[in-house]
Amino acid sequence: MHDEGEQLAALSAALGHEFRDLGLLRDAMTHKSLAHERPRLAPRDNERLEFLGDSIVGLIASTVLYERFPDAPEGELTRRRADLVCEAGLTAIAQGLRLGAALRLGRGEESSGGRNKSRLLSSAVEACLAAVYLDGGLEAAMTVGRHLLSPHLDDDRPGASDYKSRVQEMVQGQARRTPVYRVVATEGPDHDRRFTVEIIVGDETLGRGVGRSKTEAEQAAAAEAIEHLVDDEAAP
Repeated sequence: MHDEGEQLAALSAALGHEFRDLGLLRDAMTHKSLAHERPRLAPRDNERLEFLGDSIVGLIASTVLYERFPDAPEGELTRRRADLVCEAGLTAIAQGLRLGAALRLGRGEESSGGRNKSRLLSSAVEACLAAVYLDGGLEAAMTVGRHLLSPHLDDDRPGASDYKSRVQEMVQGQARRTPVYRVVATEGPDHDRRFTVEIIVGDETLGRGVGRSKTEAEQAAAAEAIEHLVDDEAAP
């Protein structure tokens, strides 16, 4: 097995950015489970970097889509961006980088398969781009972001995986109402949490979904709601 330094060097090469401060990348790979278990080894986790990276990823995605699709209306660009920066989209990028191998996890997360969890992988991609931004500035972050996002830009069905946007369009078109998402259950320990969410329109529950994050559960609930709405439209 490669040691931590080799894993970080491999990830740095995959990102295409040579870090002046490799500690930023190390922090981006550090899950809070390790910081809690071994604070001297991991004095910082990646949550602050994830917070910053969320905005940076959104900016990069908006920029590259604006440039790639000069004739696309705002709605299409919004749906394409949602596909790029959703948990599934960022997880695909993480898998391409083999990012999971470089994650620094506590024993609980390690034993529960944390290196393959979408929530951890997608968050780490955001943290990585924040680390690049802090290390090399916006131009460096844009360069890395273009490299990561470009292979995923040409989905010819924008919004196909953004079920929340699709169900909102369907509901507002039919009833001119806005769907409401409600968390009805939260189960499991912090390192393996499961959320159950219902989507409600008026007095009717259209779907229910389960996920490792609220966003993932909402998307699952919206996907079930779409099936419900399509069946209603098809009914005589």
